[in-house]
Amino acid sequence: MPDDLQELEKRFTAAMIEIYTRALKECNIRARRFHEMVVTNGGRRTAQDLLHSSGCQDGFTDLYFCDCLHLTMEALIVENPEWHPLFTQEELQIARKRLAEHRYEPRRTP
Repeated sequence: MPDDLQELEKRFTAAMIEIYTRALKECNIRARRFHEMVVTNGGRRTAQDLLHSSGCQDGFTDLYFCDCLHLTMEALIVENPEWHPLFTQEELQIARKRLAEHRYEPRRTP
């Protein structure tokens, strides 16, 4: 794996930990399993595993009811083109579809 892709994966893992921390602070959502997966497997693999699992995860649903879909892994991926090289077009589409199904309009990061 090229060094720049490895560095991108490290930054993405840090961003995944950050959304976990924000969800805990802003919504009091303790997504322990999500956190454990990210720490153990890294952000990219965790995201890929969750994107390829059927349906929405509990954390996504909890964030939906808290009106905090901006803190989902799907929003993190879709809203930040920086992360797009880490994922296939199919994975990006899965993330977009989940957000659209919950009427979330992704924001764009400059």
